[in-house]
Amino acid sequence: MGTVITFANQKGGVGKTTTAVNLGATLAETGRTVLLVDFDSQGNLSSSVGADRTGPGIYQVISGELPADKAVQETPQSGMSIITGGADLTGASVELVNEERREYFLRKALAPVTDRYDYILIDSPPSLGLLTLNALVAAQNVIIPLQCEYFALEGLTQLLQNIKRVQNSYNKELDLFGILFTMYDKRTRLADDVVQEVIGYFGKRVFRTIIPRNVRLAEAPSHGIPVNLYDPGCVGTRSYQKLAEEVLHRAKATQTR
Repeated sequence: MGTVITFANQKGGVGKTTTAVNLGATLAETGRTVLLVDFDSQGNLSSSVGADRTGPGIYQVISGELPADKAVQETPQSGMSIITGGADLTGASVELVNEERREYFLRKALAPVTDRYDYILIDSPPSLGLLTLNALVAAQNVIIPLQCEYFALEGLTQLLQNIKRVQNSYNKELDLFGILFTMYDKRTRLADDVVQEVIGYFGKRVFRTIIPRNVRLAEAPSHGIPVNLYDPGCVGTRSYQKLAEEVLHRAKATQTR
């Protein structure tokens, strides 16, 4: 059975999508099979790999119009596929409200394909609504990308409380896989202060890899490819390679517990 990881943070612009696509691409480079799931109405993950957003996507899958395997598209990265998201997901959160077991729609939709991939990476919307709840219920692990700025800390407590509620009520298997620092600027003292404060509180839950601000990371999505294909030697590529190594190590340690 594949490892399902959701990237969650109710704040936008913290690096969820960037991490999903580039971690996925780097894992695929190591020979793992990866499925990206764009569960955000903005559809940025789909755009980041140049996917066709006019065809069927995750909305059609969770609404029961077609099985997940019929919505899968290949990406420029060998070994990495995607189920696209988009604006139709905006209505999904409203449509699901009155449904029974509404928290489990994504989990049920992805169940037939989880054995086909080593990793399924879900990009959730910047909110704590029903779509994010579905993404957390569908996953075994959650990664929290955290921007190295003061205000990024404000919502962390609330997010962790929500993860705890999901663990208690809907998904006992859900584990906080790690907190990932993103958009790190070594020139600012504030960035170091944020890093030290979070490490001091969460310890080993924090990934050792820190993703820096990098122009090439910002440019790659406009070309519809992950950064490892856009600029294999840049600092952004190397950072996500280190993160992939760390993810694989943590996954192995989890499986042997």
